[in-house]
Amino acid sequence: MIPLYSTEQVRKADNYAINELHIPGIVLMENAAISILNAVLQKYPYINKSYRFGIICGKGNNGGDGFALARHLLINGFDVNVLSFGSESHLKGDALTNYIILKNIITQYENSSLNLYKTNRDLKSILGCEIIVDAILGTGSKGELKEPYSKIVSKLNESQSLRIAVDVPTGLNLDNASGTNIFNAHLTVTLADYKSGLFYEKGREYSGKVVRGSIGIGDKYFRNIEAINFLIEPEDALDYLPFKNSTLHKYSAGKVLAVSGSKNYPGAGIFAMNAAMMSGTGAGILAFPKSIRTLAQSSMNSAVVIGYEDNESGVLKKDNIEEIESKMNWADAVALGPGLGRDKNTQEAVREILKRFPNKNFVIDADGIIALSNKNYKKLDLTNYVFTPHHNEFAELIGVQIGELKYNLFKYVREFSRITNAYLVLKGAPTIICNPEGEIFINSSGNPGMAKFGSGDVLTGMIASFLAQQDNIEGSIISAVYIHSLTADLIQKRETEFGIIPEKLISEIPNTIKFLRKSVV
Repeated sequence: MIPLYSTEQVRKADNYAINELHIPGIVLMENAAISILNAVLQKYPYINKSYRFGIICGKGNNGGDGFALARHLLINGFDVNVLSFGSESHLKGDALTNYIILKNIITQYENSSLNLYKTNRDLKSILGCEIIVDAILGTGSKGELKEPYSKIVSKLNESQSLRIAVDVPTGLNLDNASGTNIFNAHLTVTLADYKSGLFYEKGREYSGKVVRGSIGIGDKYFRNIEAINFLIEPEDALDYLPFKNSTLHKYSAGKVLAVSGSKNYPGAGIFAMNAAMMSGTGAGILAFPKSIRTLAQSSMNSAVVIGYEDNESGVLKKDNIEEIESKMNWADAVALGPGLGRDKNTQEAVREILKRFPNKNFVIDADGIIALSNKNYKKLDLTNYVFTPHHNEFAELIGVQIGELKYNLFKYVREFSRITNAYLVLKGAPTIICNPEGEIFINSSGNPGMAKFGSGDVLTGMIASFLAQQDNIEGSIISAVYIHSLTADLIQKRETEFGIIPEKLISEIPNTIKFLRKSVV
């Protein structure tokens, strides 16, 4: 796991360096500039001295980092055009020092310039460069961008240049990963350590590739700080894979029951069950409406289909619970909800199932989640259940508008898991996991090709499968979420993202696990 820190935690690193380690601020800025330069050249090794850098610098320390970076680029043979929002009378502290040094040294380089911003016409010297560096506002930026910053960011985003952000893209509020107009970076070199807001919502969308830059204080400071947000690594997915020993048989290798699918949405249950089997489950049963049972059985890889009496309605009702009770008791994990539909009788049946089997390992998805909206989830003991909604389903479940949810995502995610003692898997780009203690795990794999009907049903089956095979809820979720998305990444690399369909995801799960085992050393 890679720990992710809040803006405030990282900001305190500067105070620690200055007050405890007695490192002058100007040295921290120098270290930052050198690490940014190294990160850029390492990430893009094709960059040579024919590439011109355009750096736009604000009035604070982010701008100071930009001035120092410009100087190091100059002495390394690059042409640099710098546009500053402030002169000596507007700047102070270390930023002012680096501005004066740059102002003096840049006169020695005839193809480079340092100009003051007055109007948007001054952007011409920046927009003509192959590489644009955003060093405007930094971590102190909150709320919507004001003018002229908003129009400047829009102009910079129209450029075909390689775009690099220093510490944080201008316009991104790191506290909640929000913003309306944000510098669209291809690379963000974040200083001191990784910040949570760069990896979800607008942060993920606008930060591009995120690499860690250094201010020269080492890792000890952050090792002593408690993190509650984490980025999932490949090693985590591999570590949490169920272990298969030589004495396993089909019933000890995990038993999954999927109560999923209906007349209108038969595919969801089929996808979930097939995904469970391809994820290592030894025995799987799909509980399905009797009137369409043959449809499901013909589509099963190896699981068994049992039909409950639906009287041609094609939906689950409370009366059917008696029919599947023995299988509920038999299962190690139950996938409940995909494709069940929103019939009133079905929603009553879902709530009754959860009441009758309080100690079962449930993975609740889609229509199973909607059955618990309107505060119905507060009436049940949901301890250690796994919920797998997408954003709209989660907003409906907890009763907030989707815009409000996205603006305060971590707040609502943590609040739900702490109140219910349940695990939340919020599907999206990226998928976010929250445990009952309020720790958040952000998935680092996946691509846009997963935005398709059935992808979530596959994930539900995978989680249920891993959960049935081992007594580790959190580990099962982390491994399933990462492998699910990694499977899509491998398909994208081989074929493009356009053809990532549920059937293909399911068939490629074993190959992804093999790839992971070979790749992680």
